[in-house]
Amino acid sequence: MTEYYDALETRDAAARETALMTALPIQLAHARESSAAFQQILQDVNPATVTSRQALAALPVTRKHELLERQQASRTRGGDVFGGFSALGFGAGMPRIFASPGPIYEPEGGARDYWRMARAMFAAGFRARELIHNSFSYHFVPAGSMMESGAHALGCTVFPGGTGQTEQQVQAMRELQPAGYIGTPSFLKIIVDKALEMGVALPSVKKAMFGGEAFPPSLRDWFAERGIVGYQCYATADLGSIAYETAAREGLVLDENVIVEIVRPGTGDPVADGEVGEVVVTTLNPDYPLIRFGTGDLSAVLSGPCPSGRTNTRIKGWLGRADQTTKIRGMFVHPGQVADIIKRFPEVARARLVVTGEMANDAMTLKVETACSGPDALAAKIGEAIRDVTKLRGTVEILLPGSLPNDGKVIEDARSYR
Repeated sequence: MTEYYDALETRDAAARETALMTALPIQLAHARESSAAFQQILQDVNPATVTSRQALAALPVTRKHELLERQQASRTRGGDVFGGFSALGFGAGMPRIFASPGPIYEPEGGARDYWRMARAMFAAGFRARELIHNSFSYHFVPAGSMMESGAHALGCTVFPGGTGQTEQQVQAMRELQPAGYIGTPSFLKIIVDKALEMGVALPSVKKAMFGGEAFPPSLRDWFAERGIVGYQCYATADLGSIAYETAAREGLVLDENVIVEIVRPGTGDPVADGEVGEVVVTTLNPDYPLIRFGTGDLSAVLSGPCPSGRTNTRIKGWLGRADQTTKIRGMFVHPGQVADIIKRFPEVARARLVVTGEMANDAMTLKVETACSGPDALAAKIGEAIRDVTKLRGTVEILLPGSLPNDGKVIEDARSYR
């Protein structure tokens, strides 16, 4: 691919990093001044000193459940529905409010391409003066509006198809002849199957951008066999666009206006490139300035530049959920507790808590990677730490470095529920 949305996509990687680290302290200062929540979260932080990823990694991670708890507490008191996270107030600057399960309420600002989706659409092949059939939901959740605002910024016209009413979707595609589709891959498959059942051809639909669910290679090939080239995007209702797929089909390229870290689940500690961990995002959006926001999603950084010519960092895409909290013998055990145990032993590189047995007869084993020369003594000390942190007894298994799978799991529930 030789076309790019703008020059930002192909700039020197060092220049991009300098620009992001220059913008970071400004965004932190803005968040403290304009967001009551971050005024409290960052109360002990001097924004002017946070000019590197190392300094950023020292800041607390705010996870989705914490955002929900703050919103619920504020609403109970009759206060701000956003829990103090929004820098906007009701009025012309906030044209819409959306709701995600919880409910978590998200503000939509009035900026052009507020959710930053135009870049992802361009990478998926959409161009100005095309008609897009948008089948993301237009009520409660922001997905429909996210895509529509991006399409308008790209210079496209949108048919707001939404979800359901499959026969009407087929009719609209047949009569309007859109250049492509945006929505979930499963719903486009339903539409294509329904069109076949109705004996209707949809020759104009040659491209698609998908989100909201997995898009496996088998389904990608299924669409390709029917003349539809599909690409993935990765976005959330809180943050907007995070990353997008290109014609290279090698991971997802990060958006230009976010700072992404991959951290060990349950902590805020960045992992090495290539290791699976939780996606933590700092957005440069001034209207909703989320700082180190834990998405709860697992991914990993891919090495090297994208073959498409884009120079930003790539991630592998969605690899599962990071929240692996598990109930063991009536007690909840969190990934953060596993991290607390391991932090006491610098000779331990990685660890995984494996829960086995049957219901009401749980057993847990902490598997740890270490090159320690005295494994028995270390195992005994780690066993004491397990009891101290979790209030439960567990065994310890010492492994050589590199023995545990690189899948982001900190707690593995291997119990039988028959």
